[in-house]
Amino acid sequence: MRLCTASATCDDDGRVVAFLVVMVTALLLCAGLVLDGGAALALKTRAIGVAEEAARAGAQQLDLAIYRATGQARLDRESAEAAARGYISAAGFDGTAQASDDTVSVSVNGVAATHLLSVIGIKQIGVAAQASAQPLTGVNAPGP
Repeated sequence: MRLCTASATCDDDGRVVAFLVVMVTALLLCAGLVLDGGAALALKTRAIGVAEEAARAGAQQLDLAIYRATGQARLDRESAEAAARGYISAAGFDGTAQASDDTVSVSVNGVAATHLLSVIGIKQIGVAAQASAQPLTGVNAPGP
């Protein structure tokens, strides 16, 4: 093993600096994946909850005339879609809602801004969630 002195030139000059730069960059990327990935995962979880609740809000919009006449739980399509879209909007997300006679389907989209990953050009992470709900009647069990 050769020791470097002030008068001698070492062959490994700068290797430690290069190694340190690579390691710090790798550690920052890992921290970015944890921090920004965690934020995106939390937003995804919230988007799923919003989609499910919006679908339930839409599924509560029954066509009361048909329900009173026949006892059949049929959706008022326009009201169901409006209720679901209103819930999505109030929650701060973008999304769509479609209703048929017996189902409300909701799609929710969101964007999580990144902090550490923006250093490498990833400025945001998009999330999406879908849910659907059907109207049910009955107190202890679904009715006919």
